[in-house]
Amino acid sequence: MSEPSLPELEAERDRLFAVLASLGDFRRGSVSENYRKCGKPNCACAQPDHPGHGPRFLWTRSAGRRKTVGRQLAAGEVAKVRREVARHAEFASAVEQVVEVNEKICEARPSAGTDALSAPEGEKGGSSPRSRRRNPPR
Repeated sequence: MSEPSLPELEAERDRLFAVLASLGDFRRGSVSENYRKCGKPNCACAQPDHPGHGPRFLWTRSAGRRKTVGRQLAAGEVAKVRREVARHAEFASAVEQVVEVNEKICEARPSAGTDALSAPEGEKGGSSPRSRRRNPPR
């Protein structure tokens, strides 16, 4: 099977952008269902076979370096949040596909002949007059 042409790749990228636009609301994280024992010795949850009080639903997500943020969910919002978390997985998958197609587009697109990052022949680099300090240090 031959490689797709540049117009075919661009059409695929446009299709993936349309998928992204149609996803709607989404959020990162996960929803967990938890049971816990209250610690009261006379409570039913203290019995060996009792699962504990619950279920309680917790939505958690990463909030940067080594930090997790969570929020307890009301019973009425559990299904909504689970749908939104599932949609985030669809979003992440579509973004990865866009990246892959875009890399193929970059490889398939003909180069202009010179590298845009290199300086034209005969010119030296250096700072522009605007980058110099206006006021000398005192």
